[in-house]
Amino acid sequence: MSPDIQNGLKPWPAPAKLNLSLHVLGRGVDGYHELQTLFQILDWGDELLISPNETGKITRHCSLDSIPYGEDIAIKAALSLQAHCKIDRGAHIDLKKNIPLGAGLGGGSSDAATVLCALNELWACGLDKQQLGEIGLELGADVPVFIHAHSAWAQGRGEKLRQVSLGPRYYVLVFPGIEISTAAVFNHPTVKRDSRRVNLEVESLQAGRNDCEIAALNMYPELKKIMKSLAQWGRAHMTGTGSCIFLPFGDKKSAIRAASELKCLYNVRAVGGVDRSALLDRLSE
Repeated sequence: MSPDIQNGLKPWPAPAKLNLSLHVLGRGVDGYHELQTLFQILDWGDELLISPNETGKITRHCSLDSIPYGEDIAIKAALSLQAHCKIDRGAHIDLKKNIPLGAGLGGGSSDAATVLCALNELWACGLDKQQLGEIGLELGADVPVFIHAHSAWAQGRGEKLRQVSLGPRYYVLVFPGIEISTAAVFNHPTVKRDSRRVNLEVESLQAGRNDCEIAALNMYPELKKIMKSLAQWGRAHMTGTGSCIFLPFGDKKSAIRAASELKCLYNVRAVGGVDRSALLDRLSE
């Protein structure tokens, strides 16, 4: 057990997200894809204990041993903020991973966003969300939406955000236990790269098409079998470029009931969709 847990620090939330839809409009000369996507923030995710210190070093304890220190995006976030603001203080980060790797739920990006927002306060950096988002974008395309901490319609690489109100929503997440590489999916020849640009309307605020889904299903045929088996519970969707499959439900009781029925077949979890990230509540304390 890390010293931070023993000292009873209050965790910083790093919520998961769903891509309710994901349209790939094209690929720029810089190699990045132009996207339109609808981000839904969830009421569940990772937790971080963050304690500043005077060592100047960034240290960590992670509940998932498979993430090397040098590849941990939460560590990269702390180092980036430290360098940007010329901070000589350090911090210890205790990361409890609940979000599976490569699931398309934005776990790493959310961890990075929470570290940036928390250390911006704890180190008294004084950066606003726009400035933090610019640092975050260098770490990953999904980091800015977690910094702005609200469900959003996104364009560009995913960083041009328009806040949306989706209201309370309910989902069952199905975790197949497969870690999928985002780069591998986007480089797959079956990814649709010429979707028509759509305007933000009521219809586009519902779970819809994911242009990366076909590529992922071609790469991992077992995912196709799982999605087919879920049809009796509703229309199954894949989030982002990851392996997590989600089922939307009209109310909380229906989601909990379906999760109970599915748990003998798959690793599942019933979750709520929220407009406002729990990170905002933690920052306002």
